[in-house]
Amino acid sequence: MTGRQSRHELVAATMRRRIMNGEYAIGTSLPSESALCAEFDVSRGPVRQALATLRNEGLLVLSQGRPATVRSRDVTQTLDTFTPFSQWAARTGRRPGSRTLEVARRRASGAAADALGLTPDDTVVDVLRVRYLDGEPTMFERSTFAETVGELLFRFDTDSGSMTDYLTEQGVRFDSMEHVLDAVAADALDAEHLTIAPGSPLLRERRTSRDALGTPFEYADDRYRPDLVTFSIVNSRTVQPQWRD
Repeated sequence: MTGRQSRHELVAATMRRRIMNGEYAIGTSLPSESALCAEFDVSRGPVRQALATLRNEGLLVLSQGRPATVRSRDVTQTLDTFTPFSQWAARTGRRPGSRTLEVARRRASGAAADALGLTPDDTVVDVLRVRYLDGEPTMFERSTFAETVGELLFRFDTDSGSMTDYLTEQGVRFDSMEHVLDAVAADALDAEHLTIAPGSPLLRERRTSRDALGTPFEYADDRYRPDLVTFSIVNSRTVQPQWRD
């Protein structure tokens, strides 16, 4: 294990790579938990968390008492917990990138003002970015922040990495997020920056982030090329344990 990578992340990264390069074909079973424990010299906890991670990404099917089965080679973004784009891309073995078009103060308006509970007299910070996977334009990101949070971004190179990670380091708490998914037709701006035809279908995620008091401070309208990204939603009757290595 190198750097800050935990044991379950190491297991997940290795198994993900094997699935995606075809070492384990779709429909085949992975080695048993005991075999994976022996291979990676870890206990069952990290192995089970790694397998759960790959299940949530849409790669595996897990059945109690049976080895995990490969379901797909297409990694999905999950909405049971939100992972910043840069982290998600790196975790799935792809190279994230971004190109910022705008970071600007302006008056609140439209859907963002409604989501943030602001009036036209309030000021927000808008960020427009194109996000890339392995150099290919994948998502067009429109983010609006309440001014007290957004003004922190004027001290950050928004092409250098995750805004979420940076804001978290600055003490901003992303305590809860509401996600709304739908499909939209690409407008002229989407088409230009995602190199697709106007009117092409896009997968839209609208996200409202709130702090520990429930106050909204970010509204995002992210539009993904569906040929490059899909989403999965994981439901459970019980709260799953969060393993710590």
